[in-house]
Amino acid sequence: MAIDPKIYREMGLNDSEYGLIVETLGREPNYTEIGMYSVMWSEHCGYKYSRPVLKAFAEYKKAQESGALENAGVVPLGDTGWGVVFKMESHNHPSAVEPYQGAATGVGGILRDIFTMGARPVANLDSLRFGTITGDSDTAKRNRYLFEHVVKGVGDYGNCVGVPTVGGEIYFHPCYNGNPLVNAMSVGIVRRDRIASAKASGIGNPVLYVGSATGRDGIHGATFASVTLTEESEAKRANVQVGDPFTEKLLIEATLEALATGGIVGIQDMGAAGLTCGTSEMAAKGGVGMEIDVQLVPRRETGMTAYETMLSESQERMLAVVECGREAEVQAVFHKWGLNAAYIGTVTDSGRVVVKDDGVVKADIPAKSLADDCPTYFLQAAEPEYIARVQTADLTKFAEPDDYGAVLLALLASPTIASKRWVWEQYDTQVQTQTEVLPGRGDAAVIALREANNARIALTTDCNPRFCYLDPFVGAQIAVAEAARNISCVGAIPRAVTDCLNFPSPEKPSGFWQFTQAVNGMAAACEAFGTPVVSGNVSFYNETPDNAIYPTPTVGMVGVFAPDVIPCTLDFKTDGDLIYLLRPEGSGGITGYAGSEYLSLQHGLDAGKPALDIAGEIAVQQTVRDAVTAGLLASAHDASDGGALVAIAESCLAGNRGAEVRVAIAEFSDPVSGADQPWSAILFGEATSRIIVSVTEGAAQNALLDIAEAQGIEAVYIGQVKKNDRLDVAGIMDVPLTALRDAYEGAIPRLMDKG
Repeated sequence: MAIDPKIYREMGLNDSEYGLIVETLGREPNYTEIGMYSVMWSEHCGYKYSRPVLKAFAEYKKAQESGALENAGVVPLGDTGWGVVFKMESHNHPSAVEPYQGAATGVGGILRDIFTMGARPVANLDSLRFGTITGDSDTAKRNRYLFEHVVKGVGDYGNCVGVPTVGGEIYFHPCYNGNPLVNAMSVGIVRRDRIASAKASGIGNPVLYVGSATGRDGIHGATFASVTLTEESEAKRANVQVGDPFTEKLLIEATLEALATGGIVGIQDMGAAGLTCGTSEMAAKGGVGMEIDVQLVPRRETGMTAYETMLSESQERMLAVVECGREAEVQAVFHKWGLNAAYIGTVTDSGRVVVKDDGVVKADIPAKSLADDCPTYFLQAAEPEYIARVQTADLTKFAEPDDYGAVLLALLASPTIASKRWVWEQYDTQVQTQTEVLPGRGDAAVIALREANNARIALTTDCNPRFCYLDPFVGAQIAVAEAARNISCVGAIPRAVTDCLNFPSPEKPSGFWQFTQAVNGMAAACEAFGTPVVSGNVSFYNETPDNAIYPTPTVGMVGVFAPDVIPCTLDFKTDGDLIYLLRPEGSGGITGYAGSEYLSLQHGLDAGKPALDIAGEIAVQQTVRDAVTAGLLASAHDASDGGALVAIAESCLAGNRGAEVRVAIAEFSDPVSGADQPWSAILFGEATSRIIVSVTEGAAQNALLDIAEAQGIEAVYIGQVKKNDRLDVAGIMDVPLTALRDAYEGAIPRLMDKG
């Protein structure tokens, strides 16, 4: 019997896709089969619009073409024999309608991608975006509600499961009104000779279901993530899963112990699309088939159909293929940890996923068709009208502020720049006792890994969506550069990237243009920095009927320390230390007004054309790494949001030290015209590739200058650290640290107290 077109269209399939399904099966699909196809061929699972573009990432293309795509990426941890496993994913739409569970299950899902690789999770990070939270409008109140409950969801899940949340970023902008972004990153370590695979293999091997029982929560969650949010989205709370971090903790320990027995052939998380994803992807990767009976699946609700069981996205569940004859051994491990462990089927040689319900066949589909044959589309792309307008905006027409100190305080109180202590104090940042550089102390988190002989890694997430809005190609490059700069500031070597590509609808030419531009920009930057994209996620349809988000290609980066390098932090430490600005040679004339928080805050404008000199950026980062390795620097902090003066203020507050800044305006004149830059541009411009460092006068100072000269970059002297309570800048402002601290530390608590 033919399926009513209304049914499959509501599930997200179009007429041609339905026709392809009929052609593949040689018959009309039944309701369960259409449901399975709809989730696996959604953009969220099938990457129907993004897959052709993602081939710009060399590692992704190689893995895709070789069939080696796994749950997460792995990079070597030096010559220790260990690997760092990491990945980032989005949980945006669920968090928009159910912020606590949406965020919590986002953390749980990304953790499972890590430990299914055989890695022990050692750190979480989060990259969060919300609409405006200032004011008393209903929109601001709603955004504060989302902010509060997303943060609590992230914290509660990570804290309960015993994995520290060590870093991340939070950004606020009206473009995220109604569509917050919740990107979760998890990191683990594994012996490189013990990495687990997600391939099913061994004809006759049993298929083991482990973890929580299956319920009706999360059905069609993957489809929900592949459509635009509307007023009706609130009614889709049932599409949001419910997490249990205590079960997840048991699942981590049981899975790692079971993998250590050697009895597990392949294992995969049942995340988006649930059992449908687990069975079809594992079978397709191994070139085999899989037959299961849903009556054997542990279920917590009565009367569940095969359709509901196969599409449920209940959390904390895994699917494993076990070596025949070792069933009891592996099952006993999970039972020891108090978890469900049920054999629900076997690996077959049919190449098909066969789903039975008490012996009656409910679905019979080629595994490869579900997992690999989702149609792909290269959509029409067109540069949006606004690009020419914002890039040619006259940024020289604005009068200088009357009070630079007041501007600095306003920037420090801007929610995007203000201290996120209110957030990270809700997180357990030190569980597992391996966190060496805590939030607020360094540009990247630093973990010292006991199991790997205390080898250190640095972790960060970064993206400035304003830059990406103004120029998606350059903005994505800057996201990679800033992540690498943060890694370099603590003294680590940038190694690899995971990404979370958050964009509006790709079915609009402007949205697909933004996406392709950003991917190509990120790919070019990653090649230049030697940091391949080894894992990631695409999240489309991030828009509401009122607005679309700015392109937000979030970068998660891992860096590795050379042996014996002591991490550098951002706080000023000693009275009399000299403050230098490291920057590419000849960059004095780049004002950095483009996309700056200053321009947005003071003039209500997101405009300009951001720029990046990649060669200069690499040289600046090499300089700071060499200086940290040599033990020369007292502090290092990148100048990004808010500009150089905000960076200096943050270093003052972190070290409880004042500073005297004596900038020579000639140092910032245009190298071509010789024209002086305005003070607002010098102090608050967000030109890229700049790092504020402090160094002891004398031998360390001279050695730093020698390194900078060898790298061909400028080290501009701009002042001294002072053991006082003031930030004195060039005679144009003199602000006590108490005022700076009140603005910086008090802004978000005051806003959240408004309810």
